[in-house]
Amino acid sequence: MDHQQRQYQLARQARDARFDGQFFVAVKTTKIFCRPICPANLPKEENVEYFIDAAQALHAGYRPCLRCRPDSAPHSWAWRGSSTSFERALALIEQGALQHATLEALAERLGISDRYLRQLFQKKLGMSPKQYALYHQLMFAKQLLHSSNMSIMDIGFASGFNSTRRFNDAFQKALSLTPREVRRTANLPLETHTIELSYHGPFAWQYALDFYRLRAIEGLERVGEDSYHRRFQMGDASGEFSVYFGRTANKVQLEFDLSDITQMKGLVRQVRRMLDLDVDTQAIEEHFHHLEPALVQLSGLRIPGVWNVWEAGVRAILGQQVSIKAAINQLNLLVSTLQPQGATHFPTPQELAQADLSFLRMPQSRKETLSRFAELMMHNPDANFSQWLALKGIGPWTVSYAALRGLSQPDCFLDGDLVVKKAMIQFPNINAKSVAPFGSYATFHLWSHAQ
Repeated sequence: MDHQQRQYQLARQARDARFDGQFFVAVKTTKIFCRPICPANLPKEENVEYFIDAAQALHAGYRPCLRCRPDSAPHSWAWRGSSTSFERALALIEQGALQHATLEALAERLGISDRYLRQLFQKKLGMSPKQYALYHQLMFAKQLLHSSNMSIMDIGFASGFNSTRRFNDAFQKALSLTPREVRRTANLPLETHTIELSYHGPFAWQYALDFYRLRAIEGLERVGEDSYHRRFQMGDASGEFSVYFGRTANKVQLEFDLSDITQMKGLVRQVRRMLDLDVDTQAIEEHFHHLEPALVQLSGLRIPGVWNVWEAGVRAILGQQVSIKAAINQLNLLVSTLQPQGATHFPTPQELAQADLSFLRMPQSRKETLSRFAELMMHNPDANFSQWLALKGIGPWTVSYAALRGLSQPDCFLDGDLVVKKAMIQFPNINAKSVAPFGSYATFHLWSHAQ
């Protein structure tokens, strides 16, 4: 038995929640695969095999456990290593790239040949990219069947299938069950589409709500006592969602209205990232406790993200060298001026690039930075941060803030932030190197000491 398999064995025997989502346990005698935290009786080691992705287990002929529900496991990227064409391909496929384009188009987007892309998937996962895409569609559908009030027809379309018949056939072939047999309607309101999203570990959701409330855009965002509401655009689709906290343990309730149901998977992915639902807060806080026991004064801090990196960049530019209150005042002025009939979405790069920004109450140099940034993102929405830094007026703090809240990157330590600098005086063992790879969370814990 190699070291990795031994680690998996110990983790499943201990039902160690820190490994949930990092691998799956398939039982040869039952042909069912589970999460390592499954409460079922532990099978003998000779009767199990391990997979690093649920799609692999499905491809090998195993069915997902109806008790621990592998479809609801948190995502783990740790095993994928550094940024590669393969990692980018996985992310794009999970976002639906092969539902809307060909394999050749995806390969061209990655800068490789489609033949090489197929070889990568065969070598690393033992299946083709299209098979991987299908299995992720099915696991998403299964999650909706368990935890939403949506009809089976809507679930099929939301999962990327073009017809209910195609959905039923693919589901039964892969899972040996029909969607109707899996259906477990939760006690959810029927007035609107609702789905429950799971998370693990502590969640300081009152802190997250207070953080959003202080920075909310009037007409676009609204924060209640236990809820966050947001209007958005997603490609050609538009909609709004509400997230409710505290109604069910270890779950948030997502209610949504979406003009194009086929974009639902993208919406769920966005909300999970914005609320940082897939992080293991317990492991992070244990790491910080060994460095500075007093750093974590509020358990369960997660990254409260914004809709996308473009919005985060605009917020960061408006927030340069001013207070939070001054920055949000300028942001509200920007949105209300560009959308005088009422805010329906965050202004697009094109809308901002074409606007006369003289109405903003800030230095002319910052207005020009904002215009340059809008021009860049209008012509190159996937511009990397090195291209951002090439723009006059954008420095490391702006980029780090955008990566922190727009991409929810876990290791953005804002040691150049004035509040963070002041708080670090209390904690001499805290620095960018010591808190890695959890610099983003260290930033929020340091900010919490300033409140």
